Amino acid sequence: MRHDQYPDSYIPNILAGTRVIALVGASPKPSRDSYEVMQFMQRHGYRVIPVNPQAAGTTILGETCVTALADIAEPVDMVDVFRKSDAVPEIVDAAIAIGAKTIWLQLGVVHAEAARRAEAAGIAVVMDRCPKIELLRTAG
Repeated sequence: MRHDQYPDSYIPNILAGTRVIALVGASPKPSRDSYEVMQFMQRHGYRVIPVNPQAAGTTILGETCVTALADIAEPVDMVDVFRKSDAVPEIVDAAIAIGAKTIWLQLGVVHAEAARRAEAAGIAVVMDRCPKIELLRTAG
């Protein structure tokens, strides 16, 4: 798939089929983008599980933060990545291991090789986009 331009139905279909999001790089600080996106997605009916080893065991927006994707005890539809691009390959490996349906790389986060590996494993990939922005855009 080309990741510089997605077919019109691609992102709306992903968002419609998602209920549980693991947010890698979640921050407990309200001033951080990851906090704002987590809060927005929760307000729109998504369950968002924060993943951050430095905040593990604390609560962010009512959800207990976990150390790693492997620590999540329920199926995850989307892994939303708020980390630098060089961290993506390891996150993709973990997402494949837990059976995630989608890997979503936030604005400025791109890793073509990791995206190819995820797609080869049957996982949808979105790169360099924000689900909050896309939800607002596709909802009209």
